[in-house]
Amino acid sequence: MDAFISPPTRIPFYLRFPIWISKRITGKDLLPARLLAWYPKAAIGSGVMESLVAHHDGFLDERMLKIVRIQASFAASCAFCADMNSFQADETGISREELLVLQGKKEMDEMDSFSDREKLAIRYTRMISSTPLKFPREFIETLKIQFNEREIVILASTAAQVNYWARLIQALGIPPAGFSDRCDI
Repeated sequence: MDAFISPPTRIPFYLRFPIWISKRITGKDLLPARLLAWYPKAAIGSGVMESLVAHHDGFLDERMLKIVRIQASFAASCAFCADMNSFQADETGISREELLVLQGKKEMDEMDSFSDREKLAIRYTRMISSTPLKFPREFIETLKIQFNEREIVILASTAAQVNYWARLIQALGIPPAGFSDRCDI
């Protein structure tokens, strides 16, 4: 399956190095980076946003933030995002059974390996990724008991960042890149 459009035949010189870095980090020539070369401002803005994403911060460890990214990917039904964000999930301690919960194929209450904070982060991510956005007051009060202000901003911005990519990638028809065989949409 091909994207809706093809990348430009000539990539602006100032985007070639960031695209090369992306390829070096991921091991793949990622189509989103090349397609964004049609509008370099979007490429630069998206690249800056991606470079600043949190991977570990205080009590929000890699596992927690990976769970949020995977959950947002599945909530947005973005096959590319789920593929990329699920890659190496096992390295952050996310099991196949936990992936089934994040995919919505198994109930969270059936899984006791998620901590209470992780369950709350999953619910919050699902709310952030739903339309229309609804945040019940009771839920927010519980969230504020379990997470400090900085952590709430990191959770929200991480989920929102995945939702940005999901919408952009789906709008361009970009297929999965082949990172993971552990998930399907």
